[in-house]
Amino acid sequence: MSVCLLLHSIMIEPLFAAQEIKPQHAIAMHGKPKYQSGETFSYININAPKGGAIRFGVVGSFDSLNPFVTKGEPAAGLSNLGRAPVYVYETLMVLSKDEPFTVYGRLAETVEMPVDRSWIIFNLQSEAKWADGKPVTAEDVAFTHKLLLKKGLPNVRLFYSKVAKVEILGLRRVKFSFNKLVNEDRYDPEAPLLMSLMTVLPKHVLAGKDLEKITLTPIMGSGPYKIKSFQPGKSISYERRRDYWGWQITVNQGVYNFDRIHIDYYRNSQVAREAFKAGYYDVRGEVEPVQWKQMQQWAPVKQHQIILQEIPQMQPVGVYSMVFNTRRAPFNNPLVRQALSYAFDFAWVNKNLFHGFYTRTCSFFDNTEMVHHGPPKGKELEILEPFRDQLPEAVFLQDFKPPKEDGPLKRRQNLRIAKALLLQAGWKISNGRLVHTRNKVPLEFEILAHHPREEKVALAFVRNLKLLGISARVRIVDSAQYTNRRLQFDYDVLMNLSWGQTASPGREQSFYYSSRAADEPGSRNYPGIKDPVIDSLCEKIATAQDRETLVAAARALDRVLASGYYVLFLYHQDKNYLAYWDKFDHPPFKPDVSVGLTGWWQKEIEQKQMAHSKFR
Repeated sequence: MSVCLLLHSIMIEPLFAAQEIKPQHAIAMHGKPKYQSGETFSYININAPKGGAIRFGVVGSFDSLNPFVTKGEPAAGLSNLGRAPVYVYETLMVLSKDEPFTVYGRLAETVEMPVDRSWIIFNLQSEAKWADGKPVTAEDVAFTHKLLLKKGLPNVRLFYSKVAKVEILGLRRVKFSFNKLVNEDRYDPEAPLLMSLMTVLPKHVLAGKDLEKITLTPIMGSGPYKIKSFQPGKSISYERRRDYWGWQITVNQGVYNFDRIHIDYYRNSQVAREAFKAGYYDVRGEVEPVQWKQMQQWAPVKQHQIILQEIPQMQPVGVYSMVFNTRRAPFNNPLVRQALSYAFDFAWVNKNLFHGFYTRTCSFFDNTEMVHHGPPKGKELEILEPFRDQLPEAVFLQDFKPPKEDGPLKRRQNLRIAKALLLQAGWKISNGRLVHTRNKVPLEFEILAHHPREEKVALAFVRNLKLLGISARVRIVDSAQYTNRRLQFDYDVLMNLSWGQTASPGREQSFYYSSRAADEPGSRNYPGIKDPVIDSLCEKIATAQDRETLVAAARALDRVLASGYYVLFLYHQDKNYLAYWDKFDHPPFKPDVSVGLTGWWQKEIEQKQMAHSKFR
């Protein structure tokens, strides 16, 4: 080696060696965490008193206490999907509710991660214990990854497949190394955050057992509650653990305040509503406008025993829609799907069935900055430009919003447009029925739903379809049958409320819309979308390096999905309608923070504590 090269190597190598990766208490997808180490969430009352009970009512049934596999319908409070409260199990880190996508330590006290996000190390809390007193260890974390990668829910398997290697570095120290992105020399920036949301399971309990065969045997957790009792399909009760290891950690301050949480199941919404009115449970979110109006006349409301709250909706509203199953004819024809979108009259439905209560959903990211508007421009256009030859020209010329209806004249005009599109797709009227010009097969299909409220909407759609010569029928099934058919893609048109969105969309978009998920039972690609452009846009969202790119990529995906008419957008509430018996208190409602009940507490407990303090 020459003297120059030797000097060069001596000078350069220490620079790499000097790179220090410090433990962090939180990770933000973009930017920096809002809260410093040890700082509690601002939307929580950290002095909330502990004790008492709260009761909930749920419509439907359950036949499983195992939320980690597709088999069965798990009981409420056990599911580890989305942002719903989970009482028994814990994740390595938790989401804050007032940031787009930032996670803070729970089972993991700190994390270490390089700038390129090629790996992440979780340093577990030294006090973390399972309900039987055994410590939560790195072995448990590695075991859970291996178990759920093989047996877990489809979206979990998709996320966990990003891991190249798992290493146990110590009793409470575990490292996940990630695969590079396909055809790129970089790593998925979202992968460490997704792994931080892993629900950890006990190896010493589950090793050697078939996870899919565990149904009504509770799986032990490390969380603040344990299952106290249950009746399959009828009720489940949770009891707060006095010996829970994590009462003192930052993210648990002011939450999980009730000693008991009880959940009853009801046959339908009407029965559940009457049970709430009679005081059989305590809190109810209302989604039916007529009922909300009637609730205002209830005696307990007028006597201020029940409180009604209308909270402006400033959170993502998700996608409630009728989904067209493109795996089946005629929904594999985009012209047919587009025509059917013109046959739905939202204005009539909203006025006559819901008293103008709802707002039309117009986007896969409604109520967020990810909604596409007008022709694409700026960074969104830059993202779409490479796919110009694979997309309809209209994608670059207009936006795609549901047809407007503003009276009978517009309604008839929309039906004429639908008829013209169907004619273009090869369908014509024969003896009052719409049949295909080639094989004379009539256009008829079934709409699958599981709630009487959905039935009213679907029947209004069916009446309009009849004017076009289309024969459609509505089938209402119970929640278990609906779930099973949905998971197996066994439907023509599905009334669907399962695409939840956040302020920071990411890898889950592939689970919703990618080709890979289209034929995987249990995925949420309900339409069966197979489009390489959509695959690329989903990947662009997941790997966005900054917020600007994320927003532009989401708008591009929104535009391309909407242009495919895979769903018929329905509606959403522009407010949250919440009713509860006046025996609870809570932090101030904030429209920009999702309503959460884990931070509530019982007034009676607070009053007793205040009285005790007064006479000390």
